[in-house]
Amino acid sequence: MTDDAQSFLFELLDTPSPTGFEASGQRVWADYVRDYADTVENDAYGTAWASLQGTAADAPHVMLDAHVDEIGFMVRHITDEGFIHINRIGGSDRAIARGLRVRILGDDGPVTGVVGNTAIHIRDTKNEKVPKVHELFVDIGASSEEEVHDRGIRVGHPMVFDVGPTELTDTRITARAIDNRLGGFIIAQTVARLAGDRPAWHVQAANSVQEEIGGHGAKMIAHRLNPDAAVAFDVTHATDSPGINSKKHGAIEIGEGPTVTHGTSNHPQLVERVIEVAEAQDIPLQHMSSSRRTGTDTDSIFKARSGVPSVLLSVPLRYMHSTVEVVDTEDIEHCVQLYAALVRSFRPGEEFGVSL
Repeated sequence: MTDDAQSFLFELLDTPSPTGFEASGQRVWADYVRDYADTVENDAYGTAWASLQGTAADAPHVMLDAHVDEIGFMVRHITDEGFIHINRIGGSDRAIARGLRVRILGDDGPVTGVVGNTAIHIRDTKNEKVPKVHELFVDIGASSEEEVHDRGIRVGHPMVFDVGPTELTDTRITARAIDNRLGGFIIAQTVARLAGDRPAWHVQAANSVQEEIGGHGAKMIAHRLNPDAAVAFDVTHATDSPGINSKKHGAIEIGEGPTVTHGTSNHPQLVERVIEVAEAQDIPLQHMSSSRRTGTDTDSIFKARSGVPSVLLSVPLRYMHSTVEVVDTEDIEHCVQLYAALVRSFRPGEEFGVSL
């Protein structure tokens, strides 16, 4: 990964964009991709998309999709003593919350707080359980509800864990929100590469909002753009760390390449094309199965209007929905290569459908 690319990725990772409050992250993404796209637009809820005109005038459109939002928390109640009780945004893990810093996105700018953690010396640990969300509280150093309000914080303000990206090795990084700020990075890098060597098909790369609570942004943008095919991206669970049963969750290894998902919303012809392109380009590829739903934007995209042939590509991620998500940059590079090669493989007038 080049220094410029890593700087862009780290800025994306460090910019808070909890579900429903994604504008800051979208501005970072849009500012970067404008240098390569023909146009960059956004809808009413903040999904942004970058367009590239293909070389064939009447060619179909392919939509590349990722999601910009991350999990977090929200101010639910402020006590007379100035402590803040919270609610979850998306699938935030309450088991890891205590003792961590948070960044509250208040009216007057970010405010740092800590999720209170009573000392082990005076805690009843005999029957200790994972705290319920309403048992968590944030301390910003205030001594009253009025002081909290004076710092620009009220009920409804979102917050994220205050943890930035860090390199673990030359090829592995850790951060919060790799799920799925990485997707915005990958589709932006794909647009940059396609801009220098245009494919036949027209490309619309969408960075969608509100995936963590149901794929709402993807549903809106797929309806609006009405693409002829879609290639969605999200992270997937790496199952190579201790304590994970591969018989239950599959065998996916970090550093062994991106994955393609088989089944449910994934169109068989597009899946087969991904496999062919990966083999032709000598790109390592892992395989996943989906028996009911993928749990990603793909589930919203494929059923838009009269149906959009879709396929899901992913990068293995350790410790998802935590403050220490870990990803391998070689997997990232291989995924960008696969994305670009896949789009270039689409021929003018080509259609993906099932023949009976």
